[in-house]
Amino acid sequence: MLKNKFLSLILFFIITFSASFIGGLTTITYKEPWYSELVKSNYNPPDWIFAPVWTTLYLMMTLAIWFFWHSKNRDINTVYIYFIHIAFNTTWSVVFFGFHQIFLAFVILIILILLIIILIIRFKRVNFVSYYLMIPYLLWCCYALFLNLNILLIN
Repeated sequence: MLKNKFLSLILFFIITFSASFIGGLTTITYKEPWYSELVKSNYNPPDWIFAPVWTTLYLMMTLAIWFFWHSKNRDINTVYIYFIHIAFNTTWSVVFFGFHQIFLAFVILIILILLIIILIIRFKRVNFVSYYLMIPYLLWCCYALFLNLNILLIN
């Protein structure tokens, strides 16, 4: 177990932001011209909003797992669930932007949201800061699910 708080923060930062890096790289590489040609609803925000929102959410996720890790009653299974959730987070970008599979991305997003809810429930039992840090992420993923569904239905 990691005793050094700074080292654990760096480790959780690297793990969490690896999802951002892989997802971002996939998005940049495979998004266009496919994404621009999709019909999108009026509820889609401008493209420039995604990078700052996701960066903020990844930072909040990192802090959530870090605070949880340094809580008295933490359990390793919750950390494993966090890592699995990170894998699903990364997979969505690869499936949606890389493989252009809108329906499969929708299913992955549902699984991701369920994992986030499980994490929130488990965090709430141990660390309220971790619990609160995950709520904006859950809300944004629910909004993403709505956007994904709109793209699926319109196209």
